[in-house]
Amino acid sequence: MYAIIATGGKQYKVSEGDVIKVEKLGNAVGETVTFDQVLLVNDADVKVGNPTVAGATVTASVVAEGKDRKVIVYKYKRKTGYHKKNGHRQLFTKVKIEKINA
Repeated sequence: MYAIIATGGKQYKVSEGDVIKVEKLGNAVGETVTFDQVLLVNDADVKVGNPTVAGATVTASVVAEGKDRKVIVYKYKRKTGYHKKNGHRQLFTKVKIEKINA
């Protein structure tokens, strides 16, 4: 059984027991999070939402929070001597999928 959920402007395919990294949610470690934007549920049959599946939720618990690897952003314009180097570390929340309620 798996589901496709939407959170933080992205879509994730999840099954029970999966650990995924999503955009920062702002919950403390150990708290329970419920995702209600379930786009698809596949158990015995496939339920596709329009745009979401009615009454379907995914329950997860927060495992950790942190910052991802640094991504280098380098801007350069030729012949003018202009270059600028910048770095960015995206905040994330790591969650473990506990239950898919369809």
